[in-house]
Amino acid sequence: MPHRQQFADWVPFPVPHVFAFFSNPENLPRLMPPETQTRIEGLQLVQPAQSPEGSVDVQRLAGIGSIITTSFRPFPWLSLRRPWIAAIAEFEWNHHFADVQQKGPFKRWHHRHEFLPEARQGLSGTLVRDLIDYELGFGPLGALANSLFIARQMRHTFAERQKILPQLLS
Repeated sequence: MPHRQQFADWVPFPVPHVFAFFSNPENLPRLMPPETQTRIEGLQLVQPAQSPEGSVDVQRLAGIGSIITTSFRPFPWLSLRRPWIAAIAEFEWNHHFADVQQKGPFKRWHHRHEFLPEARQGLSGTLVRDLIDYELGFGPLGALANSLFIARQMRHTFAERQKILPQLLS
C-alpha cells in the first residue's frame, strides 16, 4: 500500500545556500535525530554540472547517479544498525533533487527535496519542502506498522530537523 508524507520548513537563508547544504550528502547525519546515530558508510559521487552562479564547489555534491550508503539505528535502545543505500535520481540546481532507495527498510522510497524562494515578514528565505512516497510491503501488517510507528517516526525526524536547521545553515 503506497503512502505519502509531506513536510515543509522555512528558513531565512537564500535558496542557493540551502540547496548547496542539502545536496552535500556529508550533511545528512547532522540533519537526522541524534538517537538514530546515522552515519555515512560510503559515497560514490557524480558531481553535477557547475552551479548557475559558479560559486559552489560541486566536488562534495551528489548529482544524478550518485550512490549514498548510510547506516542508522532504527531503535535507539538496540545496537542493531540498518543499511540504507540511496541513489540520486533527479537534480535541478536550486530547485530540487530526489533520492530513491536501492536497498533499505522500505519496499519503495522516493524522496523529493524542493527549495522555493519565499519571503516571510519582510525576510527573504527558502521554503524547504519534502515529498516522500513510500511503500512498506507486508500488506495489512505494513499498513499497521506505518500507522503505529513509521509515520510517527518520520514526523519526529522532520520536527527535529526543523529545530536545528537554522543553526546548521548559519
